[in-house]
Amino acid sequence: MNYIKHLNAVFQQFSKDNRLNPTHVSLYMAFFQLWNHNRFPEQFHFNREEVMNLSKIGSKSTYHRCVKELNHYKNLIYHPSHNPFKGSKINMLIFGTTSGQAVDLIVPNQGQALVPLYKHNKQIENNNKLYKLAQPKNQNVVIEFFKSKKWPTTEAQKFYNHYQSIGWKLGGKTKIVDWKAAAQNWMLKSEEIKNEKAVTLSAVERSQNKDNLKTTKNKNYNQPL
Repeated sequence: MNYIKHLNAVFQQFSKDNRLNPTHVSLYMAFFQLWNHNRFPEQFHFNREEVMNLSKIGSKSTYHRCVKELNHYKNLIYHPSHNPFKGSKINMLIFGTTSGQAVDLIVPNQGQALVPLYKHNKQIENNNKLYKLAQPKNQNVVIEFFKSKKWPTTEAQKFYNHYQSIGWKLGGKTKIVDWKAAAQNWMLKSEEIKNEKAVTLSAVERSQNKDNLKTTKNKNYNQPL
């Protein structure tokens, strides 16, 4: 089935049919998009809410009237369902072509529960947002973030190079969910290490000063200075 020839034939047929209005065309194109998304099966289930969203039809009565009229005008075959978990079915009639582009006709499981296409798209969008949080776009973004926290550029470079080298994983195993949170933990640990070094250095200095003050009672005064 060559979908370009199909659409050309459909538009030609629509232009000759005075019974149709823009709402019919919009609804048909919504069904065509779902048909395309499902890889052109002979028949497929659909979700009314999704179709209304794609076709920009806000009224249920308008939707029902138009889909029944498209069925009556033989633009498609509409199989209404009274089961909200199963959904209605559509057969998209093929116009203008019987050969051409090969299409793998895959008929989905007729009993499967429907998940609207826009929910799949929303899930993809959410995954993309999580990915953006998981790791920074580049080193400059990290440097700017560290500067906003009043940390030096060198520390930002250390952080970026470290996690970039291990694939942005904590302990080399767990994927980072939010790189900014990881950066703040890095700052806290760096501050702790800095404080520990300061305490250790102070203790060493005190110990050295104490040793310098020690004297011995058995001093040999016969030795030259």
